[in-house]
Amino acid sequence: MTASGTHAGPHAGNGDDLDVEEALALVREPRADRTERAGHAAARPAGHPGHPRPHGHEGATPWPRAREIAAHAARTAERRPDVTVALGDALGLVLAAPLDALSDLPSFDTSAMDGWAVAGPGPWRIRDGGVLAGHAPPEPLTDGEAVRIATGARVPTGVTAVLRSEHGRTNPQDRLHPTREMSHGQDIRPRGQECRRGDQLLPTGTLITPAVLGLAAAAGYDTVTVVPRPRVEVLVLGDELLTEGLPHDGLIRDALGPMLAPWLRALGAEVVAVRRLGDDAKALRRAITTSRADLIVTTGGTAAGPVDHVHPTLDRMGAELLVDGVAVRPGHPMLLARTKAEQHLVGLPGNPLAAVSGLMTLAEPLLRALAAHPAPEPYRTPLREAVQGHPHDTRLVPVVLRGERAVPLHYSGPAMLRGIAAADALAVVPPGGAPQGAGMELLDLPWATAGIGVCFT
Repeated sequence: MTASGTHAGPHAGNGDDLDVEEALALVREPRADRTERAGHAAARPAGHPGHPRPHGHEGATPWPRAREIAAHAARTAERRPDVTVALGDALGLVLAAPLDALSDLPSFDTSAMDGWAVAGPGPWRIRDGGVLAGHAPPEPLTDGEAVRIATGARVPTGVTAVLRSEHGRTNPQDRLHPTREMSHGQDIRPRGQECRRGDQLLPTGTLITPAVLGLAAAAGYDTVTVVPRPRVEVLVLGDELLTEGLPHDGLIRDALGPMLAPWLRALGAEVVAVRRLGDDAKALRRAITTSRADLIVTTGGTAAGPVDHVHPTLDRMGAELLVDGVAVRPGHPMLLARTKAEQHLVGLPGNPLAAVSGLMTLAEPLLRALAAHPAPEPYRTPLREAVQGHPHDTRLVPVVLRGERAVPLHYSGPAMLRGIAAADALAVVPPGGAPQGAGMELLDLPWATAGIGVCFT
């Protein structure tokens, strides 16, 4: 039940930035054309039965509250124990224990520059040989002596300073003279300058970035204790889906199967499986009850049609429905349920952009909390053009960032991916819309800030 965009409608165009009229085109469509239907109702073959759930709009959770519920659900769930992983496997995870220094840093006095290690006042007699990083401890120096030294090399006993190569000259008698004034201890990194053994370098809860990996390695770590990645299983529902080739005979290409796994990985998850079940209630229940994932994500089937099996299956299982519909467009018929003490299910609408809305509304805060990722600081960017809103619901609108402005994109209908594929973020447009220049909260797409796979795969 997953489709890519299936109609052009009045907001088809060449993909350039919208003008005001084009940006408003979606909300000016006839209601029947723009009302979102769960379970791919808009993308199903003609004549397919399906209708909204009986509770309608009235039971929908406000969008900000839905995100709070998702994050809280993860924080109160039974968590898997922390794990110890090699540094090479820790990128994008969160420290589950403080990173304490295992030794002094540096662990001995080292040269901060290439040059000469000198003892006492100059000029100095240059000793044969040199001192290199990683070699045996050098012989002590006495006053009046100098020896060549490399950056990072252990400073010999008796040295009072390091004279940089560019700040010294030698005469024919092989004497070294400074070309500028020197100070005691110049260009020497003393032992323990950065930290002493036992100092806390980073607290529990720190996101492991490439710089954190470097610090951990410098401090002597081979492994770190971390919060494990949340395990996610994706269940793609719908008999009408093709996995290859062109759409034909009422069959459509599955757009969500290829999209969800990498998107979830970018959100910090370990995707353990992507399974295609069709419209089979027994297979759906079996898949949910046997899954060992922390989060199950389903696509489509969240309405009340004859083959929309998500709600009835959850009811029969006795699952706790935490969010049943969200006051957001697209994506209104999304849901969040607790299926076990340690497991949740996010039911995404079947239309592709509506599914993206569900990911960012429910899955993103839940996964972030499961992985103990710190919440990003909210920020606002002014709109370059006005955006008309839904009368009652929040709207999530794909935008690109141009200078210091957010520009709404074409092709933002529930069944369309063309707009989000070019977007940097989703603008959170409040009910009633927003005028030109209004500051909108933005939800960054995970690859827009970190690069695909940089921190999370």
